Amino acid sequence: MITNKKTPYLFLLPYLILFTVFIIIPTGMAIALSFTNYNAVQTPEFVGLTNYINLLTQDTIFLQYVLPNTLVFSIIVGVGGYILSFFLAWSLSQLPKAPRTVLALILYSPSMTQGVAMSVVWRTVFLGNQSGIANYALTALGIINEPILWLSNATYILPIVIIVALWSSMGVGFLAMLAGLMNVSPELYEAGSIDGIKNRFQEVVYITIPSMKPQMLFGAVMAVTNAFQQGAIGVMLTGSNPTPQYAAQLMVNHVEDYGFTRYEMGYAAAVSVALLALIYAFSFVARKLFEEKD
Repeated sequence: MITNKKTPYLFLLPYLILFTVFIIIPTGMAIALSFTNYNAVQTPEFVGLTNYINLLTQDTIFLQYVLPNTLVFSIIVGVGGYILSFFLAWSLSQLPKAPRTVLALILYSPSMTQGVAMSVVWRTVFLGNQSGIANYALTALGIINEPILWLSNATYILPIVIIVALWSSMGVGFLAMLAGLMNVSPELYEAGSIDGIKNRFQEVVYITIPSMKPQMLFGAVMAVTNAFQQGAIGVMLTGSNPTPQYAAQLMVNHVEDYGFTRYEMGYAAAVSVALLALIYAFSFVARKLFEEKD
C-alpha cells in the first residue's frame, strides 16, 4: 500500500532519474576529469590544479581572445537579448490575439531553426563576393567599392555572430515573459491609475515587472544560459574551429577544440568547469534581481 507521503516522490522519480543521469553525473565527471591529464585513450593521470593554473596563466589564447570574447558576447547577447525579449513580449501583449499569435510564432521560430538559418540565410547575407546581400546593398548605396570578406575578416566576425545570436534569442524565455504579461491582472492597472500612475512606463516599472517576477527570473536564467552556449554560431558561419584569428572564439569553442580536436580531455574539462562557474555567477545575479523577497 502506497502511503500519501511516498506518492509525491514517485511522481518526482522520473525527473530525478533524468536529472541525475544527464546533469549531476556528467557535471561530477567533468569536475573530476578537470584534475587529470586524459587523452580519451589512456587512464586519466591525476595532476591536481595544473589544468586550472595553465588556463589562468599559460593559455594566451584563452586570456587574450576566448575570455574577453565570451564576456563581451554574453553581456551583449544575454543582457541585450533579455531586454529585447521583454520589449517585444510587452509590445505583442498590447495587440489582439490573432496578430499576437502570428508575430510570436515568427519571432520564436528562429530559435528553433537556428542551424538551418545560419547555414542558408546568414551565410548568404555575408558572402564575401558581390552576390552577398550585404555587399550588394552597400555597393548599391555607394558605401563600398569592392566586396568585404565579412566572415574572414577578424574585425567583423564577432559583431556578425552577435547579430545572429540576438536574432535567434527569442526562445522559451521570450514565451514565458509573454505569458506572464498576459496574466497580469487588469485590476492592478486600474488601481495604479488611482494611486497616481500616469503613463505606460510607470505601469511597466511599478506594476508589470513586479507582478511577473517568476517569468522575469526564468527569462533571465535562460538568456544567460543560451548566451554562454551559442559557440556553434561562429563555427557554422566561418566554417572552422577555431574561428579566423580567434575573432569569435568562445569558451564553448575552446572546450570543443581541446576536447574533440586535440583530445586533451582533462584540460577541456577544466575549461568547461570555468564556463559553468561563469554561468552560475551570472545566474546568481539574475536570481538576486528577480527573486521574491517575501
